[in-house]
Amino acid sequence: MQKSVRYNEGHALYLSVVARKEGTKRGFLSKKTTENSRWAEKHFALYQNVLFYFENEQSTRPSGIYLLEGCTCERAPAPKGSAVTKEPVEKQQFHFLIIFGHDGQKPLELRSEEESDCNEWVECIQQASYSDIIIEREILMQKYIHLVQIMETEKIAANQLRTQLEDQDTEIERLKAEIVVLNKAKERIRPQQNNQDEEDLDIKKIKKVQSFMRGWLCRRKWKIIVQDYICSPHAESMRKRNQIVFSMVEAETEYVHQLSILVNCFLRPLRMAASSKKPPISHDDVSSIFLNSETIMFLHEIFHQGLKARIANWPTLVLADLFDILLPMLNIYQEFVRNHQYSLQVLANCKQNRDFDKLLKQYESNAACEGRMLETFLTYPMFQIPRYIITLHELLAHTPHEHVERKSLEFAKSKLEELSKMMHDEVSDTENIRKNLAIERMIVEGCDILLDTSQTFVRQGSLIQLPPSSERSMLSKVRLGSLSLRKEGERQCFLFTKHFLICTRTSGGKLHLLKQGGALSLIECTLFEELDASDEDYNAAGQGFSHLEFKIVVEPPDGQSFSVVLLAPSRQEKAAWTSDISQCIDNIRCNGLMTSVFEENSKVSVPHMIKSDARLHKDDVDICFSKTLNSCKVPQIRYASVERLLERLTDLRFLSIDFLNTFLHTYRIFTTAAVVIDKLADIYKKPFTSIPVRSLELFFATNQGAWGTDPLNNKSPRLCRKFSSPPPLSIPSRTSSPVHCRKLSLSSPICVKVGALDLSTTPSSSAANSPTSSYSPAGPQPWSQFPRADSEPGDMSPCRSPSTPRHLRYRQTGAENSRCTMSPASAFAIATAAAGHGSSQGFSNSEKAFDKEFIIRRAATNRVLNVLRHWVSKHSQDFEMNSELKTGVISLLEEVLRDPDLLPQERKATTNILSPKAECFESLSAMELAEQITLLDHIVFRSIPYEEFLGQGWMKLDKTERTPFIMKTSQHFNDMSNLVASQIMTHTDVGSRASSIEKWLAVADICRCLNNYNGVLEITSALNRSAIYRLKKTWAKVCKQTKALMDRLQKTVSSEGRFKNLRETLKNNCSDCNPPCVPYLGMYLADLAFIEEGTPNFTEEGLVNFSKMRMISHIIREIRQFQQAPYRIEHQPKVTQFLLDKTLVMDEDTLYELSLKIEPRVPPG
Repeated sequence: MQKSVRYNEGHALYLSVVARKEGTKRGFLSKKTTENSRWAEKHFALYQNVLFYFENEQSTRPSGIYLLEGCTCERAPAPKGSAVTKEPVEKQQFHFLIIFGHDGQKPLELRSEEESDCNEWVECIQQASYSDIIIEREILMQKYIHLVQIMETEKIAANQLRTQLEDQDTEIERLKAEIVVLNKAKERIRPQQNNQDEEDLDIKKIKKVQSFMRGWLCRRKWKIIVQDYICSPHAESMRKRNQIVFSMVEAETEYVHQLSILVNCFLRPLRMAASSKKPPISHDDVSSIFLNSETIMFLHEIFHQGLKARIANWPTLVLADLFDILLPMLNIYQEFVRNHQYSLQVLANCKQNRDFDKLLKQYESNAACEGRMLETFLTYPMFQIPRYIITLHELLAHTPHEHVERKSLEFAKSKLEELSKMMHDEVSDTENIRKNLAIERMIVEGCDILLDTSQTFVRQGSLIQLPPSSERSMLSKVRLGSLSLRKEGERQCFLFTKHFLICTRTSGGKLHLLKQGGALSLIECTLFEELDASDEDYNAAGQGFSHLEFKIVVEPPDGQSFSVVLLAPSRQEKAAWTSDISQCIDNIRCNGLMTSVFEENSKVSVPHMIKSDARLHKDDVDICFSKTLNSCKVPQIRYASVERLLERLTDLRFLSIDFLNTFLHTYRIFTTAAVVIDKLADIYKKPFTSIPVRSLELFFATNQGAWGTDPLNNKSPRLCRKFSSPPPLSIPSRTSSPVHCRKLSLSSPICVKVGALDLSTTPSSSAANSPTSSYSPAGPQPWSQFPRADSEPGDMSPCRSPSTPRHLRYRQTGAENSRCTMSPASAFAIATAAAGHGSSQGFSNSEKAFDKEFIIRRAATNRVLNVLRHWVSKHSQDFEMNSELKTGVISLLEEVLRDPDLLPQERKATTNILSPKAECFESLSAMELAEQITLLDHIVFRSIPYEEFLGQGWMKLDKTERTPFIMKTSQHFNDMSNLVASQIMTHTDVGSRASSIEKWLAVADICRCLNNYNGVLEITSALNRSAIYRLKKTWAKVCKQTKALMDRLQKTVSSEGRFKNLRETLKNNCSDCNPPCVPYLGMYLADLAFIEEGTPNFTEEGLVNFSKMRMISHIIREIRQFQQAPYRIEHQPKVTQFLLDKTLVMDEDTLYELSLKIEPRVPPG
């Protein structure tokens, strides 16, 4: 019985009985068996299109059934053996072949003793195949399709003719009506023409015909004119214009309906509630929440009525006068937008009242609200002005230039755009407030800091908080993936521009702020991306969670400092969190430093002073800005020249992570890496000539000191960087000059004592976004620690500043002139604070100039290191593909290291960029490992040419020369399996080995999801090695879920039944939709070996065994199908370097010896 054919056994038996009795053709034939190619005589019976064969003529049950529909039957030549043997003629056999139309069905070879009998069988089987009927059916089907097409064409023509007849009937009726009117008019003037009745009858007929022809020609002319107008582009534009107007009316109707719901379902009921005996809300709060929404509703109701009146005059739609009336009144939207943030804040505060919240939910459950909250309705007016601008833009696109109201529409559009620009900032702030309020409502205790309008949301996610160092000694024994650690330490974290929130989540989804360290002020925080070996947190947990944790040190001004250690799920998540936190800390401190520069020289705040630079936000010939604002409240760049983009990259006033990511991802399109690295080198070596003048002016915008007149023409020897030790900060002593106080914009303590300054140990004094923010100075410092300056209040009269919560003073003795070690941010604060006084008690101009030069050089160095760190860490492929770029960066960093002025933080940051820490197994996530294993396996698998699958070359003695790529695949399989086993055996404690096994099984499961069954078998075979399998104590620590997962994976790739489960999986998951897949190559090699050994290439007669070739080709086609479907996985060099590291692999003997050493054999008994 053929494959893929379903039949009823009872019905088949009945048909076999009928075939034996009434069959078209019956008789004995010899059938060639597939097992041993021998001929066996069977009794065949043909009935309709079914061929039965029986063991003998008396058999009641058929031995086999063949469905002949669609097959072909033809005579076959007799084998050569029969021709060679000298047999009698009566014993000569006549062969014929039945070829089935089903894929994969082998032909049926039969033979008979008589030629006539053979011809009769061939003819009967050919008729039973219904081939003629099938061909006739196809011909009839083509004719049917042709007739259907003709019928559709006739239908279309009939519809057109019917339309023409209707038009003609309408025209006839109109002509009849005209004739009736003309007849009536003729009757009225007939008495006046009685004297003319004597005209000839033929002349009357001629005049009548002439009149009819003139009317017909006139009507035809106007009809042609109207038809041409309807088909003209102008008419098409007018129709589209009318459609836009109709859509505008529908949108206005919906908007008025929303405003009516806001007023009738919320505003007026809350006004009534405010007048009750126990009001849940006051009248002032109601007015603050709804603002002038009722006036807006009345205005748009009038405008909507005017629109409906215009629709009544269709097809002539004139709207310009309506907009002329509406424009002066739209100014009420300014008040709504300006106070919209405050409106949402008042609403959030009122919701704290349970009575009001209950009442509001009752109003929101009204069917008219359709499940929308009050905040949604309050937001609708924010989008109405942009909607009008879009509508007017579409109207103008379809309004001719000579149209009567085009100028009025253009005027209305320009006025609305001006109004929209004024409202744009308010809209962006409102969206931020909505996000903050949504988070604030999720926190049970509430969070007042989220009600700050300048608090901008950055990111959120889940992190694991490690316990304090005093409680963390036991964590080295806890596995990273253990459920207890994740459940107890999992935190929901929210990052804002000024604060970092750490919450716990309950089973109901509500959030609770941590009692200690729940809301961290970023101005008091310092970020450590990597923990030093000397850090107690590193000693406590660094071995268990290598490279995945980062620490935030908090130093509140009125409390004891503490640290928060958080664990990210992967390296990518850690990089994203630390990058954003560093950016926020840097922005806060940079704004504080810049504020200290201008607070005594200008009454304008720093954001306004940045916006006052027209080149930052106004279009120019070489730059164009969009309306979207970035985190600095400056419009984002839309178009710009390469020079302006490089200038923005090195502008010291601010740095946007978004701009930096965009630039580093796409710079290859418009410039080269050499240009970028040259620009960074110029900024480092010659900051005063490479940094834009406007950036320097913003840093030192003062009318006093040496920089106040001509900062770039100063012939200071430090305009270009020199590698010599700078002079110490000259700070007068008590005895020589009055005491000076400098203002510092950072709310951080500074330890001071007579002799020198030491700011290097103040974690919060460095810009966290710079490379120095992640590290603390290593090694002992030659400068001593000093008591705080406020311990001697009689020595100075400190100055207060809004940005300086502490009193700072500086003294120096003549004996100590050593150079101070300070962060760029602290030095910048000190220098700018001193430059702002300008009194006789200040520093000299040369001292001020040095301070400012020092600040500029330190800021330029930090900017260069920050860009390079981001470039090297997140775009490492640039340096792998470009050796010149790698050499240039290394030379620049080595030059930075030779600078004696380099601060310890900068030196350490530079060293870490040059020599990043190597990746290890613990620092890589299971997803990273699985993806890169899949990528490597597929690269090796697809490199195998199909010629190597022929002739069993992989089993020959010279297999390395005949099948090098198959042997390479086998070697890669063994290497990966050895790596898995070796990595597990490197752990000395049981818990670490169990954790490693669980992680590798997670990698195998992800490989299964990626259809990399070769990788699954690599890992499972490593775990089944004797050196691993015998570790009973280790396997006892593995959780039951992981063991069940291993059983499922082993069952999938098991070799039982010639890889039956794996074949079924490949058939179900891969063959139908053809996704990327890496099958186990050994399965196909076994199939090919079975075919090669079991079937000869040539028959006994010397014919090519093409059936065998077809089977081999089928297997090769399946392999090439998987080879040609690529994976879309990004190559990660650090991960593949770990996977291909031969130094980590141990041989089988070493593994077993180590296994016996870890868990010795238990003596019998």
